[in-house]
Order: sequence, then structure tokens, then C-alpha cells
Amino acid sequence: MSTVLFLDSGVGGLSVWQETVARLPHSSYIYAFDNLFFPYGEKEDSTIIERCCLLVRSILRREHADMIVVACNTASTVALPALRAEFSLPVVGVVPAVKPAAAMSRSKVIGLLATPATVRRRYIDDLVANFAADCTVVRLGSLELVQIAEEKMRSGMVSVDAVRACLRPLGNADGLDTLVLGCTHFPWLRSEIQECLGQGIACVDSGQAVARRICSLLPPGEKSAANGGNAFRRAYQTDGSGDYRELFTRIGFGAPLLLRTD
Repeated sequence: MSTVLFLDSGVGGLSVWQETVARLPHSSYIYAFDNLFFPYGEKEDSTIIERCCLLVRSILRREHADMIVVACNTASTVALPALRAEFSLPVVGVVPAVKPAAAMSRSKVIGLLATPATVRRRYIDDLVANFAADCTVVRLGSLELVQIAEEKMRSGMVSVDAVRACLRPLGNADGLDTLVLGCTHFPWLRSEIQECLGQGIACVDSGQAVARRICSLLPPGEKSAANGGNAFRRAYQTDGSGDYRELFTRIGFGAPLLLRTD
């Protein structure tokens, strides 16, 4: 039975975990979120790399894991090489779904909704050049949407008007028919985003593709119920001040434990 470690600065990465557990319900899962440094989208690259490595180091002193999943687009664009250099485990990152969005767009005008840091990355430039060269790509970075998604997951409360205000710049993109949800927080706002933009715009994310990649790297037979007798789910947070107990208890993790990284 394999144990998969998920990392994010907040709880948005649970959107990737949700897609994974649907395929691998009998594996064990550790979800570690660095809420002391939330959100990563406004941090320096060096800080993100240092925190991701420190987080994994701290977890692996306490737990066994067979795979590391960086369930954060911002962290994936900068921290994967450092993680792969330090740890011998398979490391899976999250890539914004630019390729499938470009393939499905009829108008060839697509949007990329992510954090401000992600939309500026050279990594995104390369994705667009390689897979969406025939498209007009409208980039929109928003940290406020990340905060809105985080609050929705903790409390269930969300203001559609606040979401609409964040998305207003996309209204100037004539012909936009496909929107890439390029932050793992944003699938949790899919219904609100869809309500604001209308049903004529398709929203796509990479959660299912990442889950398939995780499945492909784990040993055969992981889906078998026979392997799930001692499976567990455990969550860690780096700042104990946030109230995440209800959220994680509801999805079978129990209250998050405090992870000290000093």
C-alpha cells in the first residue's frame, strides 16, 4: 500500500487530492499545507523553494511516503527541480491545462486564470509557445480569488459579486471560449466562475491529468480494496491559528496536526 504526500500553501491542492482519491481510494494520504506562508503566489522564488524542501524534510522525519505531489501551480513552476535533486521519491507537479484548452477552443482565444506569479513565469511562456501558439492567450493573475476559495472551503461562504469583480478584466477578451483554471484553488470556485462568465465558456483544469500521472507511477494493484486495510489520511499545517478542523474531518483526515519546521 502506497502513501502519497501532497503539498500546498493552503487547501486548494485538495482539488488534486480529490481527483486522485477517486482513482486510488485505498491508498494512504498525507496532506501538508504551509499556511504560515500562505499564499505562495506572492512569495519570492527562493522562499517557495526553501519552504517546499523544508516541508518535505519535516514530514519525512515523521512519516513514510512513496511519492511527493506538489499540488500548487506556483510552487510547481519553481520548486520541482530542487525537490527532485534532494529527494529520491517520485515528484509530481501541477501543470496548467494550456494544452487541452488550446485543443478544445474553437475561437482560439483562451484565458489563463492563475496567481500573478504563475502567469508571469517563463514556464508559462514555454507552455503557450509549445501548445497554444495558434491561440490568443489572455492571462489574469488574482490573489484575491485564492483567498476567496480558501474561505469557501473553510466556511462554505463565498461572494459571487467578489468573484465577478476579480474576473472583470476577462470581459475585454473578445471571443474567449475556454478558461484554464491555473491554480489548484480555483476548481473549488468553478460554479461561481461559471455563473459569472456564462455557460458559453468552458473551464478546464489539470486535476484529472495529474491524478492519472500519479496512478501511472504507483505499483499495480493500488486500487484493490485488499490493500486498504491499514490505509490512513493525515493532515499537517504549519500555523495552528487557522480553523481547518471541520474541513479535514469531513473528508476523513481528522484535525490537522501542527508541523514545526524550525
